[in-house]
Amino acid sequence: MTAALSAEDIREANTRYHDVAADHYDSKWGIDFGELGLGQVTSKLRKALGREPGHYQRSLEIGAGTGYFTLNLLRAGLIGEATCSDISPGMLDTLAANARALGQPVATVAADAERLPFEDGSFELVLGHAVLHHIPDLPRAFAEFERVLTPGGSIIFAGEPSRYGDRLATVPKRFAGAIAPLWRRAIGAASAPAPDRDQDVALESVVDVHAFSPRELSGVARDAGLEDVRVTGEELLANWFGWTNRTLEASAVPEQVPWAWRSYAYRGYLALQELDRRLLESHLPPAIFYNLMLAARKPSPI
Repeated sequence: MTAALSAEDIREANTRYHDVAADHYDSKWGIDFGELGLGQVTSKLRKALGREPGHYQRSLEIGAGTGYFTLNLLRAGLIGEATCSDISPGMLDTLAANARALGQPVATVAADAERLPFEDGSFELVLGHAVLHHIPDLPRAFAEFERVLTPGGSIIFAGEPSRYGDRLATVPKRFAGAIAPLWRRAIGAASAPAPDRDQDVALESVVDVHAFSPRELSGVARDAGLEDVRVTGEELLANWFGWTNRTLEASAVPEQVPWAWRSYAYRGYLALQELDRRLLESHLPPAIFYNLMLAARKPSPI
């Protein structure tokens, strides 16, 4: 479907889709700004870098959404002055509200990742979570990331779908779709209106324009002039478990899904996420995991 759309069409669809999603995004995806969220974000940063993170005085988040990454990194004391950009004004409004509630100062800027309104060398860190797969022209965006980085500055992106991992994820989605009627009957929930589900699927097929191989993701960074490029994988068992439960829950009227089920699904996902981290992520090739993480650095002057 996306092949017939122009890059501008995709950008406009991303803006509309994420504006609509902003109000319920945190609850849908279990975004946490407590100790759990802080631990998740700092762990992702550590895994992406392959070492303990340092302190970055000025950071820019691309596609910051409701603030999951930046606000937790501010709370962890890993960044100083934070700027959050997003193509969606609705997401930035929710982010600003989250920042006020947490008492964290953040500058928000509505911006397209391919045309960043910042001066050269403005930031020590450019980061993002689950955003690169939404950007139509990745080489142009990476050229912008490199431009606004200070020499020696870093980029870190996490939560990007791998091509092979994305294919693997269709297995639990299909399984959950097949058993959804039995599951709804067991928990006493009615079926969600079909038009809503169809609309969500159609919109996601427009805004999700990439899935990556590790080589492709590292290649676009190197082509932009970045060095020390590192691509790693994250989540396998947790992904299968999570997509099974999300597909089941999406088939039902949300208010009729019991709290006990949501608690089981959430706790089970966290347990399998930890199992992936401890046993699988350091031993299996990145390509089979659902999420890829990228870290790289802008060369320093000789």
